[in-house]
Amino acid sequence: MRIFTDEIINAVCLHMAERRGVSPTDVEVQLSWEEQYGFTAEVWVNGRSQYLVEANLLEAIEQYLYKQYQLRKFRSQITLDADEEFWADIED
Repeated sequence: MRIFTDEIINAVCLHMAERRGVSPTDVEVQLSWEEQYGFTAEVWVNGRSQYLVEANLLEAIEQYLYKQYQLRKFRSQITLDADEEFWADIED
């Protein structure tokens, strides 16, 4: 299974909204990849910025897969990648 940028952003929005007690529409996400830091996301909630590292992104995707698809996957089964778009490969 593979999910793309939009679903990764949705996963992060839902995850952060739940953690912060806000609506998912109150969360903005910008994904990035840098050689030095790997995959990260800058997240804005109510005007405040926060950076998430790859482990946080994998946690959000793990929970998203469980809640949206009823798939119980672990972080070790999720691989992030990017070219012109971001995607996550999920092992069967």
